[in-house]
Amino acid sequence: QVQLVESGGGSVQPGGSLRLSCAASVNIFGINAMGWYRQAPGKQRELVAVMASGDTTMYADSAKGRFTISRDNAKNTVYLQMNSLKPEDTAVYYCNARRVRSGLLFDDYWGQGTQVTVSS
Repeated sequence: QVQLVESGGGSVQPGGSLRLSCAASVNIFGINAMGWYRQAPGKQRELVAVMASGDTTMYADSAKGRFTISRDNAKNTVYLQMNSLKPEDTAVYYCNARRVRSGLLFDDYWGQGTQVTVSS
């Protein structure tokens, strides 16, 4: 089991910044991929950014150039630095950890989510 606890959400004005943190209950060095997803009201959950083993990163088009995913293995924590925030970034942000069992079999673990609201 992997437990994930997000923090760092809040309310910010357009153009502002926030840094989300996701603390894992296990050594994240052994996790195959960790990422951030978000879900706005009435919309499906969508990928924001993911970091795989080897520090390979991938971002949604909406996040490129504004958001940065990073991790601190010593603290078992993954971060999402969000800059130049827009109202359309408003959503509940979820941390995800994916652990591959074998082949195409994997387990996904989710945090409880943290609200990000961008409004003037």
